[in-house]
Amino acid sequence: MRWILLLCLGLGLGLGLSLPALADLDYALKPRLIADDFTEFGASGGIWNKADLVEQLPRQPFTQRTISEFAVKPLSENTALVTYQCHTAASNSRRSSIWRKQDEQWQMVFHQGTFFL
Repeated sequence: MRWILLLCLGLGLGLGLSLPALADLDYALKPRLIADDFTEFGASGGIWNKADLVEQLPRQPFTQRTISEFAVKPLSENTALVTYQCHTAASNSRRSSIWRKQDEQWQMVFHQGTFFL
């Protein structure tokens, strides 16, 4: 549920997103990057689906983040595993997402975050 994730994934999977473009995306476009069958297991232990995510997008406060160890591993011609570490002033987490290309559109179908020290 973090937009830095979509930025990194957009850059990593060639979705054509850049920093200015991501900032200009409206809330109608961002949900297109999330598959209808999306599931997230959050670092907090919560479980979310696409409807939950789309509802929460406008209320997400900005949090400064840095990303490290970003990697994209193709699983097939139309799926990829994306992993990275996310660092904020308050926490560190390992993140993983599965992205699927369908009808020439990459969409996130799964995401999980796990806190670490």
